[in-house]
Amino acid sequence: MYEFLYFNNANQVIKEKKMQRPVKEIMDYLDNCLYGTRFKGEIMRQALKEMDWRQNGDTKILEGRRYAYKGFRNRVAIDGSFSSYEYIQDALLRLQIGFDKKRIDMGVVMVTAQRSEKSKLGTTKQLVAQEMEMLHPTINLPVVIVLFDLGKPGETYEEKSPEKEKAPSKLKDSKFNDIYLHGDKKYECEPELDEEIVTESRRRKPAVHKKTAINDQTIAA
Repeated sequence: MYEFLYFNNANQVIKEKKMQRPVKEIMDYLDNCLYGTRFKGEIMRQALKEMDWRQNGDTKILEGRRYAYKGFRNRVAIDGSFSSYEYIQDALLRLQIGFDKKRIDMGVVMVTAQRSEKSKLGTTKQLVAQEMEMLHPTINLPVVIVLFDLGKPGETYEEKSPEKEKAPSKLKDSKFNDIYLHGDKKYECEPELDEEIVTESRRRKPAVHKKTAINDQTIAA
């Protein structure tokens, strides 16, 4: 679930650039992919790439530096973070640089709507409006703030560690040696003998016996 907030005439600019549909489609896709997940960064990058927001190599903010936007298309740049609401100011600054250098016409900031219930600053929507007013005119580019509620991490997908290989199960039969089952294979081993039986067997010459064939039907699958 997400919500659009428009500032500095962003609603008009996005219409003129005919980017309403592409922006909504990528936000729908991200909302679908990221809801309830723990590790959002790699999934977000892959989603932006699949939706043609990382294909043209224009995501760099400053030439010769590694700073880059999350996505870029038709002079609209996407930035933001789902880990902390406070990243909104960093994202706005990065987008403002691109706007001042005439590299972008508007920006989109993605940020989490989830904050501490103990916060005395009102709702996230109210807080965004207050911050945008305080940051003006330093931040004056047309910008869309997208507030995401992506649920509780791990809510949708249970991320479990690989199970350890189970030890072979053991069946005991008084007439036969111990039988170990592992998959479809059966393994025999010598039975454990009492100390008194071993002592007695050493006094007498052991009789030679053929191994008794084991009927598979006597062993539970």
